Amino acid sequence: MLQQTQVATVIPYYERFLASFPDVRALAAAREDRVLEYWSGLGYYRRAHHLHAAAKTILAAHGGEFPRDPDAIAALPGVGRSTAAAIAAFAHGTPGAILDGNVKRVLARHRGIAGFPGAPKVAAKLWAAAEALLPSRGGTARIETYTQALMDLGATVCTRTKPRCGDCPVAGDCVARREDRVADLPTPRPQKALPHRALRLLVIERAGTILLEKRPGAGIWAGLWSLPEVDVDADVVAHCRARFGAEVEMGDVLPPIEHGFTHFRLTLHPQRIAPRAWPPRAESPGQVWLTREDALAAALPAPVRKLLRTL
Repeated sequence: MLQQTQVATVIPYYERFLASFPDVRALAAAREDRVLEYWSGLGYYRRAHHLHAAAKTILAAHGGEFPRDPDAIAALPGVGRSTAAAIAAFAHGTPGAILDGNVKRVLARHRGIAGFPGAPKVAAKLWAAAEALLPSRGGTARIETYTQALMDLGATVCTRTKPRCGDCPVAGDCVARREDRVADLPTPRPQKALPHRALRLLVIERAGTILLEKRPGAGIWAGLWSLPEVDVDADVVAHCRARFGAEVEMGDVLPPIEHGFTHFRLTLHPQRIAPRAWPPRAESPGQVWLTREDALAAALPAPVRKLLRTL
């Protein structure tokens, strides 16, 4: 949960999640819908899918016991090299280099490593620096203390803006500080225009309920419940007739919703729809009619939840 989401936001989600899934067996046995329901609002839903899949893998491949070896941890769905090393350090005291966003910033400045950290050649230099700075196995430093300190250094001292270089314990040999390059490192992501997509959301309402559809298992908002969507220029009446076998009337056009993803921007144009006739054959396992209150309790994408709250 802490990957891509701030601590203050995570805490209530974390507490509810653990109350519902207290151990790996409970999480592995849970329905995907229920896992996504408790994740709804945190965004980056692929993390929830990976977490659920990892629990199943731990049950099937490791007898329900979380693996101790960093390589075995890294093989779990959604766990990469840095996260695996952090888990191994904190849980078992196993030495391993980490490289989260804060640590990348610390190392880029301390070692004077220029270039966007996401670029493969730059990432390789950062990993080499992280490995080189690990406490020696025969020393007295505890790897969990070192790992936590390194992350905290980036989170509280070597911050992205207004770093507190005067309070930094490693300022004495920091290349960026010596060369007056603190504001330049790490190098920002190269700017490029994000593609833009637009979709029309169909708010189909019948007898106090709203039609929701389950999204595919891959792609944006995978596995979540959402509203039917069509191209912004589509003939909505013809679409509903062809897809659902339903005759509908157009209602109000609601204000558009802007939503940003990592790789593109999305504009949603909600359109209220009132069915005149909705045949039984239009009901499928991937569709459900819910009241607004019940819909808001389901696993919804954030912009759809925001929309339903305005109805």
